Amino acid sequence: MNEIAAATAVDSAARLDALEGIAGRLLERARRAGADQAEVSCSEDTGLEVNVRMGAVETVEATRDRGIAVTVYFGKRKGSASTADLREDSLAATVEQACAIARHTEDDPAAGLADPELMAREPASGWPEFDAWHPWALDAERAIDLALACEQAGRDSDARIANSDGASASTGTSLAVYANSHGFCGRERGTHHSLGCALIAGQGDAMQRDGWYSTALAPEDLESAASIGREAARRTLARMSPRQLPTGAVPVLFAAEVARSLIGHLVGAVSGGALYRRASFLLDAAGTRVFPEWFAIDEDPFLARGFRSSAFDAEGVATRASPLVEAGVLQRYVLGSYSARKLGLATTANAGGVHNLAVKANAGDLGMLLRNMGRGLLVTELMGQGVNAVTGDYSRGAAGFWVENGEIAFPVDGVTIAGRLREMFAAVEAVGSDVDRRSHLLTGSILLGRMTVAGAD
Repeated sequence: MNEIAAATAVDSAARLDALEGIAGRLLERARRAGADQAEVSCSEDTGLEVNVRMGAVETVEATRDRGIAVTVYFGKRKGSASTADLREDSLAATVEQACAIARHTEDDPAAGLADPELMAREPASGWPEFDAWHPWALDAERAIDLALACEQAGRDSDARIANSDGASASTGTSLAVYANSHGFCGRERGTHHSLGCALIAGQGDAMQRDGWYSTALAPEDLESAASIGREAARRTLARMSPRQLPTGAVPVLFAAEVARSLIGHLVGAVSGGALYRRASFLLDAAGTRVFPEWFAIDEDPFLARGFRSSAFDAEGVATRASPLVEAGVLQRYVLGSYSARKLGLATTANAGGVHNLAVKANAGDLGMLLRNMGRGLLVTELMGQGVNAVTGDYSRGAAGFWVENGEIAFPVDGVTIAGRLREMFAAVEAVGSDVDRRSHLLTGSILLGRMTVAGAD
């Protein structure tokens, strides 16, 4: 560990200690105010982001945010309040406000902390960090240089790159403490860094835009500025002179960077809030086959350098590795304690969301998937929000490439792809090994046997 990193580690530990102390004092205030249960979330984030365009600096933004949220329970009545002011009188007023709200709300039978026996236990060595803490000594001048180099590499790639939508570089740190009246106190810290570029090729009505970015928890995991710029240029140039397609039903291959949106729709449909509100196309689907028999999705909260790794969820419940889909069958829902109680089920330690979902691959890279598809549409961009979470109806604008004889033939835009998500999931024919690792939803490209593509006619 270098000198700067060592100093940052010491500082972050001290700041976590301070947040833990605040949480403890707030819980004690809530107890003295008569609350039967209470929980406190404290966070502190720092960041630096620069944006450049056409070789000039547009913005330089340094941020330092913090937040304190208090929730109290009087029996089954709940009240919450928050503040960013760490003065003791402000913290006291926040507890008072939360208590006042709770006293004037109606009973909610599902309200309350997660069960105490489910709380994660801190190891003697301290909470594991899953290799998520990698501060970057990136100042504004260096960040500007990186963003400029990224954009310039893209602009220098080809004379047809006539314009730029800009490039950016950013770095940030996050500290968080969650504590509750069960005696649980969990603390986490993490870093996040990114570098990206968007370019414009052509002139007038023939202009096309595309880009590329890299994001990681450790700066050494970022792609180089030059390679990001060149990839942005390659993707932009590949979209020039697009054609439209006639309307028809054809195989559709979702490139990895857009395929994860399909997994996101699945997660939304099996999440507790949608289920107890009966606003999901996958109501009562647990234990039934949703995907083909070979299909699987596993959740791994303990993944090193995972974007959503944690030993506990947002309620302090111990996380655990478990399948979400196995042999095509939906094994469970995605629940926190509140939604679990509403459904008469047990929490799955997913308060706050899922922790690193990995989709099982059954095929090779994108090139192999194209050859297997033979003829169809490769989707590299999705537009619009045409997804009905209640019915599963799916209709989104798309751009990408038409494929003939297993090879890209020409770029395509101005089309709409449509289907029903339940049928789309059942129609998955392959998942590639070309995993896009820029997210906590880890999947390769996904090939669907048939979708409706609405084109020029």
